[in-house]
Amino acid sequence: MANPWTGEVAVVLDGQRHVAKLTLGALAELEAVLETGTLIELVERFEAGRFSTRDVLALLVAGLRGGGWQGSAADLRCVEIGGGPVEAARVAAELLARAFSVPGEA
Repeated sequence: MANPWTGEVAVVLDGQRHVAKLTLGALAELEAVLETGTLIELVERFEAGRFSTRDVLALLVAGLRGGGWQGSAADLRCVEIGGGPVEAARVAAELLARAFSVPGEA
């Protein structure tokens, strides 16, 4: 089970449950991948519902890598994400919320 107190979020890839977490290193990787803007701008895009599939993919990869997964964005293009694109977007948003808030405040 994912631990919200440590910022963890569960995501299912090809039927296997993984834990995703935006660690400081994962956030640094995420900033490098996004190339433009800040993490605050990314949060604002999610809050306004203006995020892109690229944002979702970058967040999922960063979170999964923060949780110990060794894959890449190319690997995610070939897997079945439990719940499909809608669940992927929900997980991405939850990763952001948990990274920048205390559980119970998000």
